[in-house]
Amino acid sequence: MFPILHRIQTENFNNRLEPVARIISMQSDNKLSPIGVFDSGFGGLTILKSLTEELSEYDYIYLGDNARTPYGTRSFETVYQYTLECVKKLFSMGCQLVILACNTASAKALRSIQQKDLAMIDPDRRVLGVIRPSAEEIGKLTKTGVVGVLGTNGTVQSESYVLEIKKLFPDVNVYQEACPMWVPLVENNEYSGDGANYFVKKHLDNLIQRDSRLDTIILGCTHYPLLMDKIMKYTPPHINIISQGEIVAKSLKDYLHRHPEMEQRCSKNGSRVYFTTESAEHFDQQASVFSGEPVKSIHLAL
Repeated sequence: MFPILHRIQTENFNNRLEPVARIISMQSDNKLSPIGVFDSGFGGLTILKSLTEELSEYDYIYLGDNARTPYGTRSFETVYQYTLECVKKLFSMGCQLVILACNTASAKALRSIQQKDLAMIDPDRRVLGVIRPSAEEIGKLTKTGVVGVLGTNGTVQSESYVLEIKKLFPDVNVYQEACPMWVPLVENNEYSGDGANYFVKKHLDNLIQRDSRLDTIILGCTHYPLLMDKIMKYTPPHINIISQGEIVAKSLKDYLHRHPEMEQRCSKNGSRVYFTTESAEHFDQQASVFSGEPVKSIHLAL
């Protein structure tokens, strides 16, 4: 078994404030190397869910920076600093590979971390994002060469999807639509109510009317799969809707296959542990909605 992480998951969680330094030290002693999954809040749990379905044998540490969420409205520099701090924390816990399961962090911080910081921290470690694999998939699926992106203000303003899709598929036209109310609807448990219908329909209509040839839409935020029933309701049947979880999971599987030196460094005991920078009790209540199963987390002070 995965000694420390397994015990964290199964022991009595009344003692949630077990010193993180002790956990990290024991992980280091056992040379454990889980895959780190980072998000600004809860949405990355939809990615983790897909990862554990596709790659169930690996060990995972999830870190949600709930104390500083949302990232979508913050500046590039702030998102970069917050993301880098959390990546370093996951590295300190033994992670050799970290997935930024957050579109905003992938858009605003990934490139700087990959190109500047990893060389100084540890050139053998890796940080991957969710935008490139999603861009690869949307470019393959479109028949008309006209696609749409639904995302937060931060992701849309970064134009990361536009740039990545154009880099891979120069002839594809990309339209974007920011959906600022969708994340609050999900995090306030209003995503299944009638009140969400207006906001879902409004932004889908805005996007679809941009070009009648549009045939593929990427959900460029990890919260949006929880709105899938309503999204499908207001989307014409000829338009493909792409959710990121399965795409990212298959992309990671392919990455590990192509990089055996990294794959061999990842421990495989099928364990998961969850950290949050906010209240663990609050995180646990919300997290089960995204993960589809009960979650027990530990508060982590950065």
